[in-house]
Amino acid sequence: MSKPRTEPIWPIRPIRPIRVVILGSTGSIGVQALDIIARNPDRFTVVGLCATGANAQALAQAALDFDVEVIGVTLGTCAQDVQMHLLAGAQDRGFSQGEHRLPELVIGPDAPEQLARMEADIVLNAIAGAAGLEATLATLRAGNKLALANKESLIIGGDLVKNIALPSQIIPVDSEHSAIAQCLLSGKMSEVRKLIITASGGPFRGKSASELEQVSIADALKHPTWKMGPLVTINSATLVNKGLEVIEAHLLFDIAFNDIEVTVHPQSVVHSMVEFVDGSTIAQASPPDMRIPIAWGLSAGQEIFRVANIAPACDWSSAATWEFMPLDEDVFPAVGLARVAGEAGGSAPAVFNAANESAVAAFLAGEISFTSIVAHIERILELHLAGSSQGGPGASYVSGNVLTLEDVLAADTWAREQRRGG
Repeated sequence: MSKPRTEPIWPIRPIRPIRVVILGSTGSIGVQALDIIARNPDRFTVVGLCATGANAQALAQAALDFDVEVIGVTLGTCAQDVQMHLLAGAQDRGFSQGEHRLPELVIGPDAPEQLARMEADIVLNAIAGAAGLEATLATLRAGNKLALANKESLIIGGDLVKNIALPSQIIPVDSEHSAIAQCLLSGKMSEVRKLIITASGGPFRGKSASELEQVSIADALKHPTWKMGPLVTINSATLVNKGLEVIEAHLLFDIAFNDIEVTVHPQSVVHSMVEFVDGSTIAQASPPDMRIPIAWGLSAGQEIFRVANIAPACDWSSAATWEFMPLDEDVFPAVGLARVAGEAGGSAPAVFNAANESAVAAFLAGEISFTSIVAHIERILELHLAGSSQGGPGASYVSGNVLTLEDVLAADTWAREQRRGG
């Protein structure tokens, strides 16, 4: 592991418009980031957008709205549609040929990495899942600040990511880790006793293990407080997401796993807390709205990094009750499994994440039951840590001190193949 960081979390520099690249710009996080930027043109300017291109019209419209320099399209089959929408959009806006700059188009699976290396103040990585790893590495190697909404890239990259990241180069966008970063401003790292990550408990809070066996796809997709994509929503229902967040917190803040606690908070108003050695606990609270942590992440490094009027605050004129309760790890064992993977480090978190992503896909396809998701993760993680007898690249555990990108990708591929193979 890299040494604990002693530099300030938020280096100070004068306010100026921040040059932003958004990877995953047509997804939920990307769309909300663009909303923030549109309402604060004096604070931000968008220089690059990247998406699969499946939503070609949205990508082209945003590129024209923000007058971006470069568009990345990862799916070559969508590039022509994006070009058509760009031209049509420019014509609709009354631009004659030659009078309006159309953005450069970068096409192919390496488009996110190319945009990550642009001259920018900050790159928002909102790509879903393990696919965001190489973009994270490219951002850090280019010396750009990284607003990290793609937690998986840090989790599966582990020391590989940490060893190339400069102090304060990674800014968390997850609501929980943004909350922790804000709370840490109340004291020194040497004064921290533990981190407390809150969990809504998902749609099945209070259910028994036997009740979870009857869960349907529709039931699992009904998150009580957040609107998210299907992968993250299912991860929240299994609490795999909370397990991933424990690993992320360990890597971001250099805190031992024993000093990271999970508590269930159904209202999702307190996003996380930090307990200090004197007994003080500092909490960050706001109604559930991802625009707050996104704006915080995009503003990193500014002398004034809070953006006004991003989202409604708590209404202190109305009575409210906030509940906190321990996590039932017997019914929801995913957090414990994540701790095992995180403690092992190296290639183990990549296997944990890939086994989960492939099992969630199988669940959403109606191929396995809800409870089989975590059971599958446990089986594949045990095989990997024991040195899988099934062999092949990625089957055997690789420790963090020798981990390479090739090791991570091989472990990821191997874990996914175990789902397809049985």
